Amino acid sequence: MAIREIRLKGDEILRKKCKEVKEITPKITTLLDDMADTMYQANGVGLAAPQVGILKRVVVIDTGEGLIEMINPVVVETKGAVVGDEGCLSLPGKTAQVERPEYVKVEALDRNGEKIVVEGTELLAVALCHETDHLDGILYTDKALPDTETIWEDKE
Repeated sequence: MAIREIRLKGDEILRKKCKEVKEITPKITTLLDDMADTMYQANGVGLAAPQVGILKRVVVIDTGEGLIEMINPVVVETKGAVVGDEGCLSLPGKTAQVERPEYVKVEALDRNGEKIVVEGTELLAVALCHETDHLDGILYTDKALPDTETIWEDKE
């Protein structure tokens, strides 16, 4: 496992659409492992492959309930709407108010190529939308409500 460099806003790779994973190879499983290590090291709740410079449809999420790995995730259902603060490892020190679905259902493949369905509300719903957006070159700031961006300073 390795910690990979997180790409920051302004890096053009964050604006590119990712390619579907056609075959789950050892490179893809290593990518999943490295992404999880990188996400945990950065104290994040989610990370998409383009954030570590890889244009593949691969996402990891952990909102405190355990690691979720998704390959080729597709949002298949949403319900409701909630507004909340959102941040991103690629935009450190910033947050904004974003409207997201209250409930989200995603279909994907796991590292073994098996189909999985992930359903989420609250933080998991936000993370599912946020990370799948990354796969299409969309940042949360693109969806932020006007005049809600805040900058906070790390007190450590």
